[in-house]
Amino acid sequence: MEKEEKKWFTSWFDTTYYHILYKDRDDTEAHAFMDTLTEYLNMPEGGTVLDLACGKGRHARYLNKMGYHVTGVDLSENSIDFAKQFENHSLKFDVHDMSKPYNKQFDAVFNLFTSFGYFEDDADNLRTIEAIKANLNDFGFGVIDFMNSEFVIDNLVPEEVKTVDGIDFYLKRYVENGYIIKDISFDTDGNAYKFQERVRGFTLADFQSLFEQAGVYLLDVFGDYKLSKFNAKTSERLVMIFK
Repeated sequence: MEKEEKKWFTSWFDTTYYHILYKDRDDTEAHAFMDTLTEYLNMPEGGTVLDLACGKGRHARYLNKMGYHVTGVDLSENSIDFAKQFENHSLKFDVHDMSKPYNKQFDAVFNLFTSFGYFEDDADNLRTIEAIKANLNDFGFGVIDFMNSEFVIDNLVPEEVKTVDGIDFYLKRYVENGYIIKDISFDTDGNAYKFQERVRGFTLADFQSLFEQAGVYLLDVFGDYKLSKFNAKTSERLVMIFK
């Protein structure tokens, strides 16, 4: 039996296999990034944060432990159902489409770990920036942490097998029509599965165009989680601060 999912960001993220494949993500690095970022932004004590496309809430939970009032939103119902077990008076999770404004304003909106560029329609990408703008209060900052597409494409590993929890994930990576694509196939429990991740290979110039159209102002650009200077050829990340 073979199952193939086409709308990957509404299906792949909602499977247990997505979380198995990426279970080794570095929480220590993520926490250090949040420490550095909130200090750089001079976030107010007890400030409010919207974690946009929060997944299971690993960044949101840590930000809450730091003392912030955090709302985590994601399109994946399964991820939000998992995250809700950690809710308290200052940490809430909700199912929400990132291309639409949320019903509150915040001191900061964080879109982390390449959680942008999934939409097929260019207008949805612009609407997401406009939604972030709408969700910021007068003193708020938006942050998008994206891959550095130029670096990723230059260093793309075409094929790889990654074994996690006894499952062999066959990964094939390539660039097509401006998208960085990862085909994922694996067999488990007598079934063959195929999924695909598609992320638009946005460059800094592409984001600058979106920001200009949305009427937001790019303040700073960094190339890693230590907020080092961005270099298009050598930086692994593209971290943008705007308002």
